[in-house]
Amino acid sequence: MKKLLSFGTLLVSLTYLLSACHDVNVPVSTSLTPDIFPQNTTQFIQASGPPYAALRGNFSLDYWFMQSLSTDESILPARGGNWYDNQGYRMLHYHDWTKDHGATNSTWNWLSVVIGTTNQALSILNTTIPASTPSKPTNLAELKMVRALAYFMMMDLYGNVPIDTTYGDFTPRTNTPRAQVFSFIEREVKMALPNLSRASGQAVYGRANKYTGFALLAKMYLNAEYYTGTQRYNDAIIACDSVINSRLYSIEPRSTYLQMFYPNNGPQMKEFIFAIPYDPSAGAMPGTNGMMYHARYDVPRSARTKYGLPFTPSAPKSTLPEYYAYFNDAGDIRNGQWLKGLQFMNDGVTPLRVTTTKKGYDQTYTGADGAAPFTYQVDLTPTIILRQDVATYDLGNDEIAWNMGYRNIKFFPDATSTSRNQNNDVPVFRYSDIILMKAEAILRGGTATLGHTALSLMNQLRVNRTTSPTLTSVNLEDIYAERCREFAWETWHRNDMIRFGKYEGKWGFKTDASAYRRIFPIPTGAFVVNPALVQNPGY
Repeated sequence: MKKLLSFGTLLVSLTYLLSACHDVNVPVSTSLTPDIFPQNTTQFIQASGPPYAALRGNFSLDYWFMQSLSTDESILPARGGNWYDNQGYRMLHYHDWTKDHGATNSTWNWLSVVIGTTNQALSILNTTIPASTPSKPTNLAELKMVRALAYFMMMDLYGNVPIDTTYGDFTPRTNTPRAQVFSFIEREVKMALPNLSRASGQAVYGRANKYTGFALLAKMYLNAEYYTGTQRYNDAIIACDSVINSRLYSIEPRSTYLQMFYPNNGPQMKEFIFAIPYDPSAGAMPGTNGMMYHARYDVPRSARTKYGLPFTPSAPKSTLPEYYAYFNDAGDIRNGQWLKGLQFMNDGVTPLRVTTTKKGYDQTYTGADGAAPFTYQVDLTPTIILRQDVATYDLGNDEIAWNMGYRNIKFFPDATSTSRNQNNDVPVFRYSDIILMKAEAILRGGTATLGHTALSLMNQLRVNRTTSPTLTSVNLEDIYAERCREFAWETWHRNDMIRFGKYEGKWGFKTDASAYRRIFPIPTGAFVVNPALVQNPGY
């Protein structure tokens, strides 16, 4: 089974129970008893569906916006008023978001649902799984990993956040200092590790195993100096080695790199340590989105026929020239994730053409024949220009505007879906990240192990990505550039920019260099639910 956890009748009941009661003011009551559910591993896998459904929630939408649109990786400007959306995307680009910013609120709410749903599931399952069930420690440890991952994302975005692991306790909690949140997550993961499954592949696909735990620890330790003020590079290397020594994962060869992100991806991908499965037929956890919308946002409107899509994509997202500059190696397979320049149909020969009017092509056209038909070959240009209105972040509502910006189609358009939702599973932790994290940790002062050097690790990845000669030296800037190429569109770029000291830089139209923007404000809605919260500095 490639996709989502199997849902049975009992799970439907449990899903309703958990989703209906994530409001902190509503206690859960249940008739589930150990003699009816769950009593074995199969039933547990069914019962663990709600936390995973919640995790799927907004990962590929609001969370992606916050992690990517606030960097030089991507931009989503308005076009003739389309996609202005109450300044939400403009604020992320300019770094002038407020505590009322839409995605800031929705992402906080989503992560709160993940944590609350998992707390509920742990409370119920700890009672209903008989103590004699051999898999019980593994079952519960797996769900604690889901919660730990949600807390990591919340800590990374919002810094000081409240910690709540007890279902049914509605006491308002104030923010816990970020360093203490870090220690809490670290402790939770370490306590779960001995009980997590050592299996990989189909048997545990889409669920957290032992190596998900080590990958999360590696990510935390690599960023520990930023999160806590203390370097943990040797610990990052140890965590990476725990994944490497398992010999369960390997770098996808050059020939299958792009296929890792196709609609039919899944447990066959050698690099996937933990991925979030998406399926258009799966319902969303109440209070979350649950959709994987990349084609809707990434594919040019003119390319609907080329990709056989059952809907017209909106294509508002693109990259910036500053970010695309890292794709400067003609032999690199990762160049294939971009649409740029003159566009052709799938045969690579037939021009992709659009028929409009002269005025529809260029809104500034002043000739008397503006309504005359005009046919052109689609040509995606690199530069973003606010031709219509700078204040409203608007490029204009003509074909020139809609063709501005190179598009990323890493998460390849899914022509099998009858809606805008896609089948592509989204990786959270990949083996190539383990390799690059270890290389970076060594360059930052960690002790090399297993005969590896930063250079050997870097080349281990590059021989599977490019036909260009291997490198003869490597520095931190090389690591950063490689991460840009390797993890485009995978929600890690903001994390990388902060660690490399680049988040306060200038790109596109952004000029704000305020360091407090490294974390987002606690949203207004959170204070309504929890008045004990304290706002982050600067907001």
